[in-house]
Amino acid sequence: MRIALYEPDIPQNTGTILRLCACFGIAAHLIEPAGFPVDDRAFRRAGMDYLDQVEIVRHKSWPDFEQWRRREGLRLLLFTTQSAAFYLDHSYRADDILLFGRESAGVPDAVHQAADARLKIPMREGLRSLNVAMAAAMAVGEAMRQTDGIPSGTA
Repeated sequence: MRIALYEPDIPQNTGTILRLCACFGIAAHLIEPAGFPVDDRAFRRAGMDYLDQVEIVRHKSWPDFEQWRRREGLRLLLFTTQSAAFYLDHSYRADDILLFGRESAGVPDAVHQAADARLKIPMREGLRSLNVAMAAAMAVGEAMRQTDGIPSGTA
């Protein structure tokens, strides 16, 4: 399982997602450019001391990420408000990439088109979206539950 963040623009959210990745042993892929320097203090504070415990792969652009993904033969699942397919109804695989867009703008049409599936977290009418870190946690929980990927331990 992997999480990919498309051009993240809020360091606290990215740090929180990287902490999630560390806790569950999930690789994190950052598709640049990011809207902040990755050594930003808020980014490091949100990730706390967990950043040393997560595999972070940086891709300098969407085309670079997409080339890598296709070479590896990995399925890309885009979480978006612009879908009718609910994330709980999807069948996840252990090698899926869960992709989340920019907090301010989502992802462009080319990214939508490249996704193997577009999934939505249902919510009340009239509300725009969940916080991206919360959406990532919900998605990871369901994907790991389905694939028996939840780590065992005493923590």
